Amino acid sequence: MILKKQSVNIVWLFLLILVIASNITLYRSSFGVNMLLENQNAVVIGSIIDLTIIAPILYLAWQRKLNWKAIITLIAGGLIAVRFIIPMEYLAPFEAVTWAGFLIEGALLLLEILLLVTLFKYLPQIIGRVKTSSLPLLFSFSQAVEEKAKKHPIIHVLCSEMLMFYYIFCTWKKKPQYGGNTFTLHRKSSLIAFQMMMIHAIVIETIGIHWWLHDKSFVLSIILLIINIYSVLFFLGDIQAVRLNPLQIESDRMYVSLGLMKRMEIKWTDIEEIIEDREILERKLSKNTIDFIARDFETVHPTVLLKLKYPLEATMFMGIKKKYDQAAIRVDESEKFKEILKQVMTKQ
Repeated sequence: MILKKQSVNIVWLFLLILVIASNITLYRSSFGVNMLLENQNAVVIGSIIDLTIIAPILYLAWQRKLNWKAIITLIAGGLIAVRFIIPMEYLAPFEAVTWAGFLIEGALLLLEILLLVTLFKYLPQIIGRVKTSSLPLLFSFSQAVEEKAKKHPIIHVLCSEMLMFYYIFCTWKKKPQYGGNTFTLHRKSSLIAFQMMMIHAIVIETIGIHWWLHDKSFVLSIILLIINIYSVLFFLGDIQAVRLNPLQIESDRMYVSLGLMKRMEIKWTDIEEIIEDREILERKLSKNTIDFIARDFETVHPTVLLKLKYPLEATMFMGIKKKYDQAAIRVDESEKFKEILKQVMTKQ
């Protein structure tokens, strides 16, 4: 069934690329220009339909997402794409139609700005709520934001970035608080050493490739420099987030995260089965399984595999939400962790 869905998705993606590529070829190649000599306006109308109706439908089918905002954004994006793909000499009779795309995108941008203003308006209250919470910061901050501000993709992205910069600049004097109800995921792994190695590699690559590209393509060298600087900052923030947010067990649930990349809240009543069988744990994890396993230089396996009663939502990088049927977790104190899990599950 999964393979069938993947095959269908590939077909939708192929058709989407085919529609866009054929329209680019039509206006940006000598072969296509020769076809435009006859019935030019009809061809342009067909291209506008392709980019504003057909392409958005194919994209929505590929992504399996259907909401009014996505539809409006894609149509507006198609109108903007028309202005870049079709030369003005052919588009002139329909120029007024394409301006609608810029107007719609401008209106959506204004809405996004208003949402950000709302977030910053409530920021002092959000920070106050976080300071009084006993939850790990990664969870308390997100909960406080969702209570005060609307759930919106741009809010999730901004909050993710705020957390990253907080861990980069405001936590280096903080020490991890490990107690009886917390379990680390990284101390017996090479995760932090691996991340430090990545930072060094990025810095060396930036120095070498940036200067080499500088004379060949100034714009490309600047883009690469910005991406590399962001990557270094992300790794620095992620290291601190891993250190300061161990898995935390409460009376009715646990909060588990792996740095800034992923986090999940699992209630004991959400768990159908705790799998400890070594043979099962050493198998390759399925795509519907989220793993909280610290990266290591050697192959490692989870301590337990939690089979959930129904798909639970996890928060990924940039605030992206995804649902999973299982959670694979590896902690440093494995036996103690298993014992506590058994205790809390017997009480349910």
